[in-house]
Amino acid sequence: NEGNEYFKEKDYGRAVAAYSEGLRKKCEDPELNAVLLANRGAAHFHLGNYRSALNDAIQAKKLKPTHLKAIIRGALCHMELKNFSEAIAWCEEGLQIDATEKKLLETRVKADKLKVNIKAVWHLQCLSSAFCQESLWVFSLPPLQERNIKLVLEPSNEEEEISDGLAEVSLDGFHSDNATGAKVHLDADGNLNWPVLFLYPEHEQTDFTVAFHENSRFIDHLMVMFAELPPWDLERKYLPSNLELYFEDEEREEMYEVNPEHTLLQVLQHERYFVKAGTPTVLVFVKRSPFSKTYFSGKKVHRL
Repeated sequence: NEGNEYFKEKDYGRAVAAYSEGLRKKCEDPELNAVLLANRGAAHFHLGNYRSALNDAIQAKKLKPTHLKAIIRGALCHMELKNFSEAIAWCEEGLQIDATEKKLLETRVKADKLKVNIKAVWHLQCLSSAFCQESLWVFSLPPLQERNIKLVLEPSNEEEEISDGLAEVSLDGFHSDNATGAKVHLDADGNLNWPVLFLYPEHEQTDFTVAFHENSRFIDHLMVMFAELPPWDLERKYLPSNLELYFEDEEREEMYEVNPEHTLLQVLQHERYFVKAGTPTVLVFVKRSPFSKTYFSGKKVHRL
């Protein structure tokens, strides 16, 4: 009930916390647990935490296979994550329960169209000069100076200027705008919440978390994001315990390993970490993988 009240007030962060507390009670009623998971997934979705929302939808569906709201949420999450084949599969599963469900019918058509047209582009680009100008306000935010967080906002134009702030996935006739407008902000308790970009270079995939609390640990996010393995991980290697996190110092061409037990704030305060375009970025690799060895070739790597 507390979670529902927060949800109605659009305080999705507190709604997630309340539903999570309910799940920690380990109630033996699968129907209630399915509702808690579906509701938490909806709150995560509104925060832009699509991987976490999807995992909650998956768990809710396991407890109650006919949970239509969870199925709809899962389909929408796959759309946001650009997993159009999976979105279609979820839509078809839901339409077997209710063949007239409007949202599933619309999503099914859109996913089918985008599946044909998708063309992934692996680069980071500031979406527009307007966005960059709008983001200039972060330089004057006193809490950033107090925390000794170093910001870089490179000049850009609308055509070609490249920055390390946001990941863009380009589609024919369709452009992702999930990250547009996401900015660091202070919550009611005076803590910073950041948009954080996770990059998976080996698979040319990304995850975008809109509100990463500065005192949250990376391992906590990984445990939620990879509670279910992503569909592109065909070899089933992306387990939270099997992952390494890094940030890149491009100026020196050096890589720094991140301790998953560290909080976002601890990483941002590293002497060589520079936040570009208002969006912290971390790279995720499978531990000691052949790909990472190739990726690190020619760069100095600072390991834990």
